[in-house]
Amino acid sequence: MKNYYIIDFDSTFTQVEALDELARISLENNPNRQAIYEEIERFTNLAMEGKISFRESLAGRVKLLEANRDHLAKLIVHLKKKVSKSFSRNKEFFKDNADTAWIVSGGFKEFITPVVIPYHIKKENIYANTFKFDEAGNIIGYDEANPLSDEGGKVKLLKQLEIQGRIFGIGDGYSDFQLKESGLIEKFYAFTENIARQSVTDKADHIAPSFDEFLYVNDLPRAISYPKNRILCLIVGNVPEIASHILKRDGFSIRVKETFEEKYTKDVGMILLGSDISITDEQLSRADKLKTIGYLGDIKGRVSKTICNEKGIVVFDDKKGKKRNSEFIPRRMADFINHGDTDQSRNFPNMLLPKLTRAHRLLHIHKNVPGIMAQINNVYAENNINIFSQFLMTRGEIGYAVTDIDAAYDKKMLKQLKQIDNTIKFRILYK
Repeated sequence: MKNYYIIDFDSTFTQVEALDELARISLENNPNRQAIYEEIERFTNLAMEGKISFRESLAGRVKLLEANRDHLAKLIVHLKKKVSKSFSRNKEFFKDNADTAWIVSGGFKEFITPVVIPYHIKKENIYANTFKFDEAGNIIGYDEANPLSDEGGKVKLLKQLEIQGRIFGIGDGYSDFQLKESGLIEKFYAFTENIARQSVTDKADHIAPSFDEFLYVNDLPRAISYPKNRILCLIVGNVPEIASHILKRDGFSIRVKETFEEKYTKDVGMILLGSDISITDEQLSRADKLKTIGYLGDIKGRVSKTICNEKGIVVFDDKKGKKRNSEFIPRRMADFINHGDTDQSRNFPNMLLPKLTRAHRLLHIHKNVPGIMAQINNVYAENNINIFSQFLMTRGEIGYAVTDIDAAYDKKMLKQLKQIDNTIKFRILYK
């Protein structure tokens, strides 16, 4: 059976609610615009939380818009810049699934179609409402015969379509959950990259903080190797808010704490520490998923460099008291996770890597002993791997080999690389 992907538009495919944005455009010169904005947003949220019917919400919002075709043209330009980041970077998924990736929305085709068409979504697979206009091009209503204009509209539409296949629903609102409640879809994924509504997330089969997460849990081709929302970043001590903001904006799962609590030891992937914080050797030795530590000061005497080397943990700090601003170290941490860069690391070979393009990047951290590179390249040769570029640097007891390869290979090769003697850590990146 084919898999079908039913994707919402507002606050899912895009970061915003389109009708709310249209109101900001159409009411720009209205002296009562702020009160009208708030009323439109109220209608939106009440419907998304299932507190009023969708038709009641839609009618209320359209009546307040005072919009025309010129306003719609401005809205489309705006929405094209507001596509959710995880959808934008997974454009290839829609190209590969053009027949089965559908947009189903209570929004309007007049602005949805021009935004999603560049993502290889077919016009015939866009299901949404349509406006009614007067002769002057003013919006005066909508097609009330369209099932999507009514309460439970998505359910009614799917019943009419009689899709023969496994259907997965992705959205942020109550109307998306109704598909699951109806039994018409296999699973409902509450999409929370832009907004999380507890009334929806509580009922979802799975919470997807990004489209990458949805693709990952369903083992579907995706733009990045591992969803960043699955990487726990612990921020401890006196750390400026801008540092937390940088890492959160990049998509990492952030926890801000006064101390390094024991419950995070097993799962933490990144740690950013204020200059007054230390980590015990015992705790550090058990942090098996930890990939990088950032320290807003000189880390000497605060965190064991020896244990970090033994576990392949890359350290970034202000080792010479350069008074680096609070953005520098979190950006270095993110660059290591995202690209493999170790430039200006305290303990690793300092490597600034070229941009990764249509390739998989294999990061092999190992003990600096003779013969490792030969073993790595033997694995590549045995598997007929097409190597685009390769880099090796050493520093003290650490060796760091980075190889960019063609994406077509047998996954068993990855296991072989991990099993090479003196391997400390292995990661795969692609984007």
